Amino acid sequence: MPRFHIEVPHEPETIACARVVEVFLKSGSHFLTQADWGCKDGVHKAWFTADVPSRDEARRIIPVAFREKAEIVQLNTFTMEEIDELLRYHR
Repeated sequence: MPRFHIEVPHEPETIACARVVEVFLKSGSHFLTQADWGCKDGVHKAWFTADVPSRDEARRIIPVAFREKAEIVQLNTFTMEEIDELLRYHR
């Protein structure tokens, strides 16, 4: 199943942080309640990873108020064989 890294930015004010965290925690979504936050280090974003069938499904996890600014990246891994093949092709 595809895996997506999701980044959700928010405003830097303390009250904005508290409200976003509250929305995430009250959502009941295991993805949102387990999000990591950068607020205490001055990076006002939440991050989480979701194994879901599609980018659209990943977007639907995000509360509506934060979807527009969220960034969703499909993750992948590489094997050494794949890299060797790519390097051979491009040499």
